[in-house]
Amino acid sequence: MGSADVVIGVDMGTTATKVVAYRADGSSVAQASHGYPLDEPMPGRAEQNPHDILDAVHRGIREVVARVGADRVRGLSFSSAMHSVMALDDDAEPFTPVVTWADTRASEQATRLRASGSGLALHRRTGTPVHPMSPLTKLIWFREREPETFARARMWVGIKDWVLLRLCGALVTDHSLASASGLMDIHQLAWDDEALGLAGIGPERLPRLVPTRHVLEGVTDAAAAATGLRPSTPVIAGAGDGPLANLGVGAVRHGVAACSVGTSGALRVSVDRPGVDENGGVFCYALTEDHWVLGGAINNGGVVLDWVRAELASGEAGLSTAQLLDEAMTVPAGSGGLLMLPYLLGERAPRWGGAARGAYIGLTRSHRRAHMVRAAVEGVALQLTLVLQSMRATDLDIAEIRATGGVMKHEIWRRTLASAFDAPIGFPASPEGSGFGAALLGMDALGMVDSIDVAADLVPVADQTAPDARDADVYGALRPVFESLYDALLPANTALAGLGAKMPLSHDG
Repeated sequence: MGSADVVIGVDMGTTATKVVAYRADGSSVAQASHGYPLDEPMPGRAEQNPHDILDAVHRGIREVVARVGADRVRGLSFSSAMHSVMALDDDAEPFTPVVTWADTRASEQATRLRASGSGLALHRRTGTPVHPMSPLTKLIWFREREPETFARARMWVGIKDWVLLRLCGALVTDHSLASASGLMDIHQLAWDDEALGLAGIGPERLPRLVPTRHVLEGVTDAAAAATGLRPSTPVIAGAGDGPLANLGVGAVRHGVAACSVGTSGALRVSVDRPGVDENGGVFCYALTEDHWVLGGAINNGGVVLDWVRAELASGEAGLSTAQLLDEAMTVPAGSGGLLMLPYLLGERAPRWGGAARGAYIGLTRSHRRAHMVRAAVEGVALQLTLVLQSMRATDLDIAEIRATGGVMKHEIWRRTLASAFDAPIGFPASPEGSGFGAALLGMDALGMVDSIDVAADLVPVADQTAPDARDADVYGALRPVFESLYDALLPANTALAGLGAKMPLSHDG
């Protein structure tokens, strides 16, 4: 291998696809990023156009290949947002949007399945909580609510499955994304008969299962023309963005947790075998056959700040997000007794219910915009502390926390998270997370590194933020109040969810 040879990591996220070329020493040499919308046509829906995502993948790869040279690209490896599902017709073309992890249309189906008595057993067997995010509950929704669509579907796939089909001509899904579908037995690495029965499909309507390090030998002529890749370029199936984020920040050793806050957020720790705690408080997703991640994901991370920015500062042209956060830092921890429940897209861990909604609690006339912005940041951090509590309750030994994500560039996020966790947080030198994880997984598959365990050495901690003792005391006092509000507001939120489904968001419907 030449020192200039690279593996390209393609990270297909919720709002953008980022493409980065990496050398085997972990250094990046070229990158590109292209965004696309997350459509919310009605309450509970969160969809995307698959062709927008495929176009972003093509464009990003083409730009990176043009900079590094096609002859230097040893391979291409993928990361993808988890829990997506869409229907393909007989020609393998999508005829539904991509139904994303943030879509909560299947809340009723998830609630019913959880109440049936089989939900916890499914969770333990498949690793995926019974929740509206999961493709299992979404398939039940399609079968019950859109039977014509359900009957027409030749295949049900995730977005990465279809992108790989368009690139390589093979319809496969990796064990990592399958472990987040609610449809695969994580102990057998096979589609689960009971889950498929509940969904109303057979295995022939799902892609072929493959390991995350599975190599697809080359791309089609059409894909080569669209991307600039050589047709012989190997493509590694890759994995879900959550497990790959652990790999990408070097959190592959026991006791090292990865906290990522992008559009959504998550806290995960690596283990060497699959399993779910007895109470079903955490998920279990595959990275490789001998690397798994346990943890919890939250729906609302940076997306909360996006909403705050759009709705509380829309009238001030030129006001940046950083300036808004600077303003929030003028307010002490606790936001003057104001709490925000940041459940704008529902919520996942650790309750795994589908009826959560956002709210400001304790709002008074004396609160200003700065309090509301700070309360939004604190709400995300407090929700992540509930995930951490749930993980520690399973006897997971968490000795170190590493954090990554776009929001972490600002000091208020770093200080708030460290103080809410009441623990120091390390920030890796490489901020790429899932994209680098995908590339490293590809290097392992191609024999360019000894194992993915080298991630712990390739990604050193560049900076660390310690908790502020006074702020930690404030958050320790607020945490039980914050946690109690989920149950306190559940009856009202359940009623509002039912009513809201019948109400248009605007006069245009």
